[in-house]
Amino acid sequence: MHEHEHPIAAPATALAPSAISVIRCSGQDSIELVGQLFRPADPFLHAPGHTIHHGTLTGTSGEAVDEVMVALFRAPMSYTGEDSVEIYGHGSPAGVRRILEALYEVGFHPAAPGEFTRRAFINGKIDLTRAEAINDLVNSQTLEAHRLALDRLGGGVQTAVEAVRADLIALMAQIAIQLDYPEEDTGEITLDDNLLADCAERLRTLAASYRRGRLVQEGVSVVLAGRTNAGKSALFNMLLRQDRSIVSDLPGTTRDYLEAIVDIAGMPVRLFDTAGMRSAGLRSVGEPIEEEGIRRSHVVIAASDLVLYVLDATDGMSDEDRHRIAEIHAPVVLVWNKTDLTTAEPPDGAVPVSALTGSGVAELNERIFLVAAGDGGAAAVGDGGCIGGASPSGVVIDSARQHHLLTRALESIEHTRASLGRSMPADVLAVDLQDAINAIGEITGEVATDEILDTMFGSFCVGK
Repeated sequence: MHEHEHPIAAPATALAPSAISVIRCSGQDSIELVGQLFRPADPFLHAPGHTIHHGTLTGTSGEAVDEVMVALFRAPMSYTGEDSVEIYGHGSPAGVRRILEALYEVGFHPAAPGEFTRRAFINGKIDLTRAEAINDLVNSQTLEAHRLALDRLGGGVQTAVEAVRADLIALMAQIAIQLDYPEEDTGEITLDDNLLADCAERLRTLAASYRRGRLVQEGVSVVLAGRTNAGKSALFNMLLRQDRSIVSDLPGTTRDYLEAIVDIAGMPVRLFDTAGMRSAGLRSVGEPIEEEGIRRSHVVIAASDLVLYVLDATDGMSDEDRHRIAEIHAPVVLVWNKTDLTTAEPPDGAVPVSALTGSGVAELNERIFLVAAGDGGAAAVGDGGCIGGASPSGVVIDSARQHHLLTRALESIEHTRASLGRSMPADVLAVDLQDAINAIGEITGEVATDEILDTMFGSFCVGK
């Protein structure tokens, strides 16, 4: 029995109290092994695939472990392409552990991280782009991240790159003919440069979507900073659409930073509300809590991707503000808050908002994305409130592995075009063109090594 065929089992749900737990089993003899523990064993053992059975799961000595529902899937019509069983029990962590112990006793092995999806790939159920999309789907934090992961799971990336690979293989065939029949060599290599250019452009567009994909999947950390009583906490609550920070007219109300995840234009943002900054002479004497809060604020600001420096529009911008802004190394967006209380003109580049009324918050959200993306205004937030700038095919990648391979394939195609322009021999063209074909093959898994698979599936959770 090959290593990837032995029976495996693992919980697919968290080991925490819940209504239902799910345990996945897959591999050779998995149905028969579960049948040793499931009562009644008949008709389960002889049932067709895609059937569900109610009964009792027992230990190896016959004692009842849990009342369960069991779903049976016969190869190849299963997630992994193997005989598989899913056990739905009560969500007791202790009960799940007892079920797993019984499964291991009858011959199942604990599944490694991502092993079920790895077997699905090995058995031809999915390609590597879909496998990565499954992991993205599990880890998506916003509706936009979820939507884009579903697009990739549906084969968007696979379809796009396989179309390019097919065109490159057709071009490679043209070169192969000229290499196989040198006696008919006319001295000139005939290769469709327009098709090469089109292949390069399609790969370039897909690779360019990577920055958007990473922002949507991973997000950024954004810190609200500024003087005390500038309205940072009110703005924090407004961006979250809920009350998390205490809002008060008293300076120094926030003594420690608060953290929350908020969806801004489809991008998960780790938003921090920090303690207000006051000159040493204005701080409360003997207030170590305030001092510690300010120290922590500086630490969070130093580690941030973006700082929203909040200014009180009724006070204006002071030399102290300018000094503090100059000390911040991350990109800074000036927020001109409390516009409901004054008509004072904001500084150049500042975003006017009112945390009280919500005025200007939509514009602030868009500025956050544009600065985080580094687009300088090239991207935009669409009418649906999500990040714009999608590729014509609508496919967006977020995998560093895929981006690296797309870049490699693109460089090889450009080398091929340059060699063609210099009338280089056919065998020189073939080397670069074959490298482009191989790079795209690695994206989908047509070309894959155990090292690549170990690295990729090692990032998955157990049970997936």
